[in-house]
Amino acid sequence: MRKKAVVLVSGGLDSATTLAVAIAQGYQCYALSFDYGQRHNAELEAARRVTASMAVVEHKFIHLNLDSIGGSALTDSEIAVPVDGVSGQIPVTYVPARNTVFLSLALGWAEVLDAHAIFIGVNAVDYSGYPDCRPAFIATFEKLANLATKSGVEGQGFRIYTPLIHLTKAQIIREGLSLSVDYSQTVSCYQATSEGFACGRCDACRLRAVGFAAANVPDPTRYVNPPVF
Repeated sequence: MRKKAVVLVSGGLDSATTLAVAIAQGYQCYALSFDYGQRHNAELEAARRVTASMAVVEHKFIHLNLDSIGGSALTDSEIAVPVDGVSGQIPVTYVPARNTVFLSLALGWAEVLDAHAIFIGVNAVDYSGYPDCRPAFIATFEKLANLATKSGVEGQGFRIYTPLIHLTKAQIIREGLSLSVDYSQTVSCYQATSEGFACGRCDACRLRAVGFAAANVPDPTRYVNPPVF
C-alpha cells in the first residue's frame, strides 16, 4: 500500500504547493481544511478548488470557533487588517495558537488513518513573522506528537513535513509551477471579497505579489486594487 499523509490545505498559495509536493512524493493525500471563524469563506472555496484539481483521497472540513476568543484581525471584525506593509513585528493577523490547534487535529486524524506523515505549508522566509511558522515550533510539535499518541508510544511515530519552510515565495511559486499547480485557483488575501478578489494591500497580498514578480511569471491573482510592493 502507498504511504498516507494528512495535508493541511487552507486554499492559499503555500498550502496548494505543499499538497502538490506531497502527491509528487508518492503519498496518498488526505486534505484537511478548517472553517475557524475567519473573515471570509473565499479561502475555503479555494481549498475545494485546489483539492478537486489534485489527486486527493478525501477532503475533510472541520469547523472551529476561534472567533469566539478573537485576538486576531482574521477572527475579529473590529480589528483592522494592516495595509501598510510587512512590519517585521508579529502582526495583529496572527491567530493565537492556530497552527498548534490545526496540527493537533491533523495528528488525531492521521492516527485514525494510520498515516504517519503530516504536511503543512509553513514558511519562515517570506512570511509575516508568525511564531508558529518557525522550524523550532515544528520540531517541538513533532516531539509532542510522538509522546502523546498511541502510535508514537508504540514506536510507529509521526513526521511533520514542511517542504516550503526555507524557501522564498518566488522559489515556492517556481516549485508549484513545475508540479502544475494552478495558482489562479488559490486565495491568499487576509480580507478577500466573497467572490475571491484580493485586496492588494495586506501582508499576504504583498508577499504573494512580490513572489510572482521575483519568479518572473504572470500573477493570476484577481485584485480589487493593484498590489503595492
